[in-house]
Amino acid sequence: MTNKVSVDLTGPAKTMLSTLYLKALDADFDRPVLGDQFAKSAIERIDFDWDDLGITSSWAPLLTVRTAQYDIWARQFLAAHPRATVIHLGCGMDTRVFRLDPGPDVEWYDVDFPGVIELREKVYPARPHYHLIASSATDPSWLEQIPADRPVLFLAEGISMYLTDAEGIALLRRVVQRFDSGEVQIDFFNWLAIKSQKTQTLVRRSNSTLYWAVNRPDDILDHVPGLRLLAATTFFDASTFARVTGAFQVARRLVRAVPALRKSLQYHRFAFGSAD
Repeated sequence: MTNKVSVDLTGPAKTMLSTLYLKALDADFDRPVLGDQFAKSAIERIDFDWDDLGITSSWAPLLTVRTAQYDIWARQFLAAHPRATVIHLGCGMDTRVFRLDPGPDVEWYDVDFPGVIELREKVYPARPHYHLIASSATDPSWLEQIPADRPVLFLAEGISMYLTDAEGIALLRRVVQRFDSGEVQIDFFNWLAIKSQKTQTLVRRSNSTLYWAVNRPDDILDHVPGLRLLAATTFFDASTFARVTGAFQVARRLVRAVPALRKSLQYHRFAFGSAD
């Protein structure tokens, strides 16, 4: 294909290439977990040696189970709040706005580093009510660019572990203080996943460092006033894990005896503001 888009990213921003590639590989499975055809189209647009990532399709469920679970929760939120604001922080090259195809009364904001946003602008089409913000997650000023006039879904997938605990807590507090009501949907690594980061291929190859460990929802509820828990699950216990076949199903049986390992990848869903 001609006129491919070149890419030059490092550190946490580079991990989004791995996640995009794994989602594209999943789309070719006979029984995909996510089935993201938009991801397949995206990697065909990008000039990059995908083999250089050193990852295979066997790793795909580690990403697609999580993404599929948050797609379900996001759809549920939008069904209850058809006139809402969605903030997808650390969006990377994820195609959620296209997969979910929200209605005309939803204002959607994808937020990530400037280099990532520049790549999105080259690879993905514009669409009505869809906005891109180039910013670090820890820069408090980006939130001021988003109107606070409707319920908000704050979705942060695959970003918390790159923050320190002080940065992460401060971020969540700013979200709850900025908006009157909504949900926070966010995933975490527990202490074991953080401690074992050097053994994780996706982290090691991007030369990233992980910091923030969250072991249970109370670790968040105790530090972010106004949040209340709606749901919490793990990689092995998510409803979307039922779509996985092969080695990970075997692993699920084995980790029952090791609670810290079973809970290493956690998916949380919180609400704040009015109960409706």
